[in-house]
Amino acid sequence: MKLILFDCDGTLVDSVSLIHETMRRTFLHFDKPEPRVEATKAIIGLTLDIAIARMLGRPHAGDEEVAMMAYYKSLFSEVRRDLDFREPLFPGIRELVDKIGPRDDLLIGAVTGKSRRGLDLIMETHGFGKYFVVSRTADDCPSKPHPAMVTECCDETGMVPGMTMVIGDAVYDIQMAKAAGATAIGVSWGYASVEDLWNAGADAVVDHPNELLAHIG
Repeated sequence: MKLILFDCDGTLVDSVSLIHETMRRTFLHFDKPEPRVEATKAIIGLTLDIAIARMLGRPHAGDEEVAMMAYYKSLFSEVRRDLDFREPLFPGIRELVDKIGPRDDLLIGAVTGKSRRGLDLIMETHGFGKYFVVSRTADDCPSKPHPAMVTECCDETGMVPGMTMVIGDAVYDIQMAKAAGATAIGVSWGYASVEDLWNAGADAVVDHPNELLAHIG
């Protein structure tokens, strides 16, 4: 039995357009310089208040970051609706999940910097709820790269980190996995560079979802 934990944004779904537009509106509302999309990509995966602090060049999240986070959350559904933004699956993800989801030797879960509401929407939109048996979000745990998301998923499912694989596109995913003692698999179709994933300690980096099958077994 293995536990397979997927990051969400940048790994399962391509959400950068929606995240960036919401972040752009938030920064302008608080009279901050409009962020570049590259800056938004660099923080995807972090808990939102910490992500905003990083974008502002601050070491910690304070009252302003918390206020910006609250405003961002209030805007998210509105931006999604107004601009008809979607968070589409990356090519090959549905086929992968449909293949590994029913297997009796695997448990599938999600570890994400999204809110619980945001993750639930992704699961509902794409019909993945029947496969994902465990998850941790920004509402449940400290921000990546803290290992709590992984270790709590292990505890809930009765698995150990040594039999757990974390699949993600961000440096934070790799660092989180290694801190927890899990296998870390990077994906090249997300928002971090392949070089950065290797430098973070990835055990492997794949270019297409079907390549994950060789590592999952």
